Amino acid sequence: MSTRRNIERSMDELGDRARHCADDANATARDWIARGRRAAGRFDGEGYQRRLARAAEDFVDETNYRYRRLKRQVNRHPVATATIVAGAIGAFLLLRRALRSSDEE
Repeated sequence: MSTRRNIERSMDELGDRARHCADDANATARDWIARGRRAAGRFDGEGYQRRLARAAEDFVDETNYRYRRLKRQVNRHPVATATIVAGAIGAFLLLRRALRSSDEE
């Protein structure tokens, strides 16, 4: 009889552990679902769209400003601009040649 009680007790413990694991898995799944809904809520809705539109407008404004500034510099100092561009291209070519692997030669 003692072995039967031990078997029943171990089966009860196994069932308790299985229930405990299932409860943990259920809680984790519910937490993941809630996180997913919160994340989707951040990207859905007017607030996110408004922020994205403002960021795009700011990017366009900054790009336009830098383009106009560069255009003024080129108009005022064409030789200096040509020198800077030539130096940048030369530096790029030198770095490319220096970093080229021996397999490509």
